[in-house]
Amino acid sequence: MADPKGFLTTPRETPRRRPVDIRLKDWREVYEEFSNQQLEQQAGRCMDCGIPFCHQGCPLGNLIPEWNDLVWREDWRGAIERLHATNNFPEFTGTLCPAPCEAACVLGINSDAVSIKQVEIEIIDRAWEEGWVRPEHPAAATGRTVAVVGSGPAGLAAAQQLTRAGHRVIVYERADRIGGLLRYGIPEFKMEKFRLDRRLDQMRQEGTEFRTGVNVGVDLTVERLRSEHDAVVLAGGSTMSRELPITGRELGGIHQAMEYLPPANRVQQGDLPRSSISAAGKNVVIIGGGDTGADCLGTAHRQGAASVTQLEIMPTPPNERPENQPWPTYPMLYRVSSAHEEGGRRLFSVNTQEFLGDEDGNLRALQLVEVRKENGKFVPVEGTEQELPCELVLLAMGFVGPERAGMVDELGVELDARGNVARDRSFMTSVDGVFSAGDMGRGQSLIVWAISEGRSAAAGVDRYLMGRDALPAPIGPNDRPLT
Repeated sequence: MADPKGFLTTPRETPRRRPVDIRLKDWREVYEEFSNQQLEQQAGRCMDCGIPFCHQGCPLGNLIPEWNDLVWREDWRGAIERLHATNNFPEFTGTLCPAPCEAACVLGINSDAVSIKQVEIEIIDRAWEEGWVRPEHPAAATGRTVAVVGSGPAGLAAAQQLTRAGHRVIVYERADRIGGLLRYGIPEFKMEKFRLDRRLDQMRQEGTEFRTGVNVGVDLTVERLRSEHDAVVLAGGSTMSRELPITGRELGGIHQAMEYLPPANRVQQGDLPRSSISAAGKNVVIIGGGDTGADCLGTAHRQGAASVTQLEIMPTPPNERPENQPWPTYPMLYRVSSAHEEGGRRLFSVNTQEFLGDEDGNLRALQLVEVRKENGKFVPVEGTEQELPCELVLLAMGFVGPERAGMVDELGVELDARGNVARDRSFMTSVDGVFSAGDMGRGQSLIVWAISEGRSAAAGVDRYLMGRDALPAPIGPNDRPLT
């Protein structure tokens, strides 16, 4: 194990965030640097448990105690080898994952969990600095061609695994750049895009081909797609946003989060001088209290919003782990992200009843009401109605499944009860040779699940094409181990 007394003598420590008044002036990541010495001490807190429940908490099955021990022993190169053994993109999870591994940490039963996520990001950052991350070429080409539709984390993970297995892999992306939500849905202050771009360069050098501006089912027919490839992986994500069909929804100034975030990201890419949907000088209301809502919050702050209010229909979460969410499950706690730290207010147990407009058809306010839960339903609390002035509303209430029109309908793949693309235990859909990975099959989920599913789907494809078990398969659909 690492330091035998580390968990007793060293308190948990994570990097400090840059001062709010400074970081709001730019779009860079919010954390200050963390020294190698500090990190080695944090890695030394790992107890190397007889049963490492952090493995259970991580969908990728990351070998956390092993790379914690290697970091503590200052064997950073060994640490990145163990980390890459289970995770293609630790810089993505190290910046964006909510760290269910830490919720499952044994030390967290009666103390502060090991800062696993911070150790992970520092390992990969050190590896890039030292030049240890290099292209990995296959031993031999198989002569088989695989199409991956969608270039988010699931698609990229599947593509990299399949390329390294010797297949010719072509990734199709309907946007003008590769990356999916990593590119246009995640703000720079959460993950700067140099992290994505250098991975894509590595993948290109390994042999993965990327084709942008191709909307399968529109620009490229599914018949041609299937005829030109021996297998297909659907990794287009869950992109249908949940709607709020109430009076006034048609008013100007009401947008889905994924209408708002991409143009803001395009400004940072240098495509636009300013966003087509800006919060500058406006009273902004964000409906939805999850990660996407927090992304909208931090973006609105940086655009110069006059005020920002975030609404959540659920009650205020507790500060401590509730009894009905025992360790090692991931608890629903009151969390303060960097965006919440930067300002705005949060209202819980409220529901929007109506959008109110001015004489020009633009949003001027919304009417909300407090709610309580009765028999599984949210019931308005009489006498709590209030009008909240706003000129911009952002709907961040999640996603309800993949888009059906076009590729999904034309392929004829079966859907499950939730409207996602159904798969078997090898991640193959109801159509022979067509596989599905990530949110398109799983539903809206975490980035760590997307990467895990991409790796597992790649194993299924390789087994289908070659009749072998050459690639690791972390999980099966619905969290079941593959057999």
